[in-house]
Amino acid sequence: MAPAASRAVAVAALSLLYLCGGIVSTEFFSTLTLFNNELHKRGCSSLSEWEDYAADCESSVLQLEDPDCVEGSNPPCESVFSLNPEKILNQAKLFIEQKKIPFPVDNQNTNEELAICYVLIGNGLYDEAIKHFSLLLQSDPELVSAIYGRGIAYGKKSLQDIKNADLALYELNRVIALEPSWPEVYEQRAEILSPLGRISEALGDLTKAIQLQPSARLYRHRGTLLFISEDYVAAMEDFQRSLELKKNQPIAMLYKGLTFFHRGMLKEAIETFKEALKLKSDFIDAYKSLGQAYRELGDFESAMESFQKALMLNQNHIQSLQLRGMMLYHHGSLQEAIGNFKRCLQLEPYNEVCQYMKGLSHVAMGQFYEGIKAQTKVMLNDPLLGQKASSEYLKVKYLREYSRYLHSHLDIPVAEYNVDQDLPGNFKNHWAKNLPFLIEDYEEQPGLQPHIKDVLPQNFDSYSTEVQKLICTADHLGALMQYDTPGFLPNKRIHRAMGLATLEVMQAMQRTWSNSKVRVNGKTRQMQWRDMFDVAVKWRRIADPDQPVLWLDQMPARSLSRGFNNHINLIRGQIINIRYLAYFDNILEFIKDRILVYHGAYNPRGLLEVRQALENVNKVEDLLPIMKQFNSKTRDGFTVNSKVPSMKDPGKEYDGFTITITGDRVGNMLFSVETQTTEERTQQYQSEIESIYKDLTVKGKALMLSTELGDSDAVCNLILSLIYYFCNLMPLSRGSSVVAYSVVMGALMASGKEVIGRIPKGKLVDFEAMTAPSPENFSKTAKSWMNLKSLPSWYRSLPSVAETFPSIRTMIEVLNTDSSSHCPKKS
Repeated sequence: MAPAASRAVAVAALSLLYLCGGIVSTEFFSTLTLFNNELHKRGCSSLSEWEDYAADCESSVLQLEDPDCVEGSNPPCESVFSLNPEKILNQAKLFIEQKKIPFPVDNQNTNEELAICYVLIGNGLYDEAIKHFSLLLQSDPELVSAIYGRGIAYGKKSLQDIKNADLALYELNRVIALEPSWPEVYEQRAEILSPLGRISEALGDLTKAIQLQPSARLYRHRGTLLFISEDYVAAMEDFQRSLELKKNQPIAMLYKGLTFFHRGMLKEAIETFKEALKLKSDFIDAYKSLGQAYRELGDFESAMESFQKALMLNQNHIQSLQLRGMMLYHHGSLQEAIGNFKRCLQLEPYNEVCQYMKGLSHVAMGQFYEGIKAQTKVMLNDPLLGQKASSEYLKVKYLREYSRYLHSHLDIPVAEYNVDQDLPGNFKNHWAKNLPFLIEDYEEQPGLQPHIKDVLPQNFDSYSTEVQKLICTADHLGALMQYDTPGFLPNKRIHRAMGLATLEVMQAMQRTWSNSKVRVNGKTRQMQWRDMFDVAVKWRRIADPDQPVLWLDQMPARSLSRGFNNHINLIRGQIINIRYLAYFDNILEFIKDRILVYHGAYNPRGLLEVRQALENVNKVEDLLPIMKQFNSKTRDGFTVNSKVPSMKDPGKEYDGFTITITGDRVGNMLFSVETQTTEERTQQYQSEIESIYKDLTVKGKALMLSTELGDSDAVCNLILSLIYYFCNLMPLSRGSSVVAYSVVMGALMASGKEVIGRIPKGKLVDFEAMTAPSPENFSKTAKSWMNLKSLPSWYRSLPSVAETFPSIRTMIEVLNTDSSSHCPKKS
């Protein structure tokens, strides 16, 4: 295999795989994968490091050896570049003796000339090789070995000039016309085609080569291209065949693991990465990929251990530093994350991901000067003409503007202003939709003002005993909101923020039910339902400034009239969103039920046949053929809509979420769920929420004066019903689920009920609400895991959250504070 062409294949592969995220897409897929840009870079060109692949490279014409050199000698072996003519001739002679010349002829002199040409290629002297091959072809225009060699030399030069790729393909096409049964020629042509983006043609050539002479190398090569094409099932099969033919292939084993990773099969991926490490115990890329798989599984400790092992093997391994830093950020360990990003930038100053994440980490900690300096460096890295901008480049202008806004409001009481009203509508709309920063007549936020100082570190001991107890209680409450589902990494910063939000909601609801007013948006008034949610929104925003947590109904009217979609891909091609895997069966049964309702209304005669066909369906992807069979209108796909019953107007229903299934075959389908926030739909849900909130306020005030258990249960059901409609509305651009649950916990605590239980494995609060047929069903399900107990009296003596942390500065200070050695551990 030609090493340079292999490197080009790797560059093409990694340009498609390099997300970070992902894929994005959803948050899960935006964090799903940065994979190694050195994975194929070495190819077969470094036998000292990759001895395992020596056998795979035997067919290559470019493996040159100096017969006078002993490996490991002192001085070291001389580079072939510096060989004198005599040594070049000796190398050529050895080339002939080892029978490495492709398409040899009977004439020994011609073979010697050909051997010299191939030695020149091996030395990187491509122009000289082309000249010598051309001289040979003047004498014999159909000398296949010379045509082939000249094609290889042009292929090597194609990395500098695309015209050489065309010349290489022309020569290789001539060889195939003359000698159609040589697998190596098809493989060489595939290596030229793949960097040009002609993947399907390259796959065809590799398939032909495999048909002629299957080998571990060819299966691995084809598996790599299938991997690039996101055909992970076929890629996995090829890597498996390669490993069956030759077991000792760490890279093939690694790539097999990556096919599992991308399909959401994390446990299988982890086991396969471990198998790769058995084959090569110092395999950095396997440790790094293992760390990323553990991170996606939500196993922080195992992920840290794997990244640490990768960095022990190479402390300068940039991608391991980058991935570990990103994981630390999303775990809430910002100071440690900054250390990783700084090291990354020392090694690679123009690394946009590390620069962006360093700036984000500084801003999240209130270090605005360092943060905005890093953001500006990313902004200056304009993409070249025709080059696609990185996700960091697209996001950084929004982050810088929001950072400036936060800095200018650092010491203003949060109750005196409103982020959703202050930020320009088009800015919010573009930011939430992750659009390029092309906003007409946009007026930038004021620059950093010298009199506003950065947030300084706050020692836990500097807080009073009462506030320390408040912080520890918040940490405990926040941890109860953690999802025990793959794709959700525990984030101690989010835990504390939402724990404090829970306590602030509790205190605000208690004041409201005691007829006290609250300070909101610079006004003192009775608390409304949105004010209650805004408490949680405020804390969620500060915990992670990277994510725009914005009210969708506060977007520009033009944007809202067109509809603002919250879209979640459950299956895209062969990629499964593991976060929602536990809901696939429930959604499948829901779709079946809706199909039967549809056919009962429009095709009652065929209902029995449809019912029998659906009984045999166990997977979502099997539904589309049935819909095509029984409904002539179904072509490329179909949609199913859920309905949400009204409590305010019994018998009335609102639009819930829309399920879409498209695709013409397995592996080429899209299975997604989305909610559309239109003005009409928003008004319907807000009217429902307003009605429940009024009832809740009345019953909450009565509860303050009552000791009857039934009153408490009624309040509990109203709180959960409120959240049921909130989650079905999905009114925020991000974070609706954790905001909703913190409000649930806080309001329940205001009613005298403490949540003791954790959210069960695989359960998601928003999806529980969205898939429940009624608020009563959702309430029953939620209460089954909450394990509600009477609220201990000491909660009422905790300091006021709003008064203790009145500004962004004080909020950031408490989120930065380390309490790990002070707060008691709770199971």
